[in-house]
Amino acid sequence: MTDETTLKDFISKIKNNEIDVVEYTYKLIEECKKINKEYGYFNTISEELALSQAKEIKIQLKQKNKEIKNKKLLGVAVSAKDSICVKGVETTAGSKILQGYKPLFDAFVIQKVKEEGGIIIGKTAQDEFGFGTFSMNSAFGIPKNPFDSERSCGGSSGGAAGLSRKLGNHIAIGESTGGSITTPASFCGVYGLCPTYGRVSRNGLIDFSNSMDKIGPIGKTIEDAALLMNVISGHDKNDSTSLNVKNEDYESYVKKSIKGMKIGIIKEAFGSGVEMEVEKNVYNGIEELEEEGAKVEEISLELPIKYGIATYYMIAASEASTNLAKYCGMRYGASEKLEGSFNEYFTKVRSNNFGEEAKRRIILGTFARMAGYRDAFYLKAAKVRTLMINEYKKAFKKFDALVSPAVSILPPKFSDIEKLTPLQHYIIDVMTVSPNVAGLPHLNVPVGFEKNLPIGMLLIADHLQEGKLIQIGSAVEKGK
Repeated sequence: MTDETTLKDFISKIKNNEIDVVEYTYKLIEECKKINKEYGYFNTISEELALSQAKEIKIQLKQKNKEIKNKKLLGVAVSAKDSICVKGVETTAGSKILQGYKPLFDAFVIQKVKEEGGIIIGKTAQDEFGFGTFSMNSAFGIPKNPFDSERSCGGSSGGAAGLSRKLGNHIAIGESTGGSITTPASFCGVYGLCPTYGRVSRNGLIDFSNSMDKIGPIGKTIEDAALLMNVISGHDKNDSTSLNVKNEDYESYVKKSIKGMKIGIIKEAFGSGVEMEVEKNVYNGIEELEEEGAKVEEISLELPIKYGIATYYMIAASEASTNLAKYCGMRYGASEKLEGSFNEYFTKVRSNNFGEEAKRRIILGTFARMAGYRDAFYLKAAKVRTLMINEYKKAFKKFDALVSPAVSILPPKFSDIEKLTPLQHYIIDVMTVSPNVAGLPHLNVPVGFEKNLPIGMLLIADHLQEGKLIQIGSAVEKGK
């Protein structure tokens, strides 16, 4: 079940009836249960849905339906982060306040996957509403690093990244607001692509921060990530932030020459605070790019590194406090005995069912939006965001992509994480928040191992240049 055949080969075998899709899916679900028992990557395994999809595929193959042969993900197992709605499957975003909620519709990306024959195997574990860097802020258990179960697999799409490493013939749909695709991808030694804001529809995503949330693929190989991007990207008239731009063939960028491409090394992203092992392996990755013909040069990008954390957390907390206001225990999810005044009832529901980090961000965000503080905090952060975008844009006039470590540290032990203050938690995101704030596409590329733990290199490109990231990422030899 964890064979290393490419997804293209696997799909071809399904189409040619060399693999019985129902039998295979049944075995895959059993393996998912086994993996989940040990590592906790799922909040929900959608066994019934997966088997019904597999049976439908088998019927169509038996009937020699011509359309089935053109489906891009035929028989491929696809998991979805628990903040992405799947019709009839419990979707909680890692929060008790949504326990029992089963959406009446599929998110846009889930529709696309189903249309292309992908089999939805379940909802992966995450920090509550995406609030975290280590997937420890969940109401339903903590996913463990695939290389060391005493360590974090990163967050907030931790379950997605861990499962991508452990399960064969599988791609995960992750979501990022400030680094929730690339950080866990780095900690788990897989490829995580966070696309341009608006490139992939957010319709059916449980909001964290409307101006920064992005859905993207996490896969064991760059080819897997490119394949899923081909399926899930595109304009959606039901999402006002969806970009109406021409779709690209992302798979065509895989293994394309990078000779002559210019790559900028972000000077401020190295040195103080970056572990020596991380820096060494990222520079090894940069050397591989040079060997493949890329031109590399150092660049100073002070503003995003210096002000990224403050800007991100101000905007994200403000928007989160607004988005989470709708969870009142009256329409769906958790509820309490209906008694007392409105305020008393809502306070009881929210106090009992939101986690500690969710409460912290609601309070911070509400404060930042209050009269008298909005201009000083939220609007100032929005202005700094514009300055950051301008600085990136200036850099992309010269460079095809920028490079830094994805995370400054090796995957930490849970016992060490518990000693960190909230601010120390937030600072871990220093490399990933700025491209998220600017809505820029970025990719984690595995570049090596130290102490049997994976290290990732972060590539950042200009808006709508996901193809360049795949092109450059595929030129780096995957860490062994």
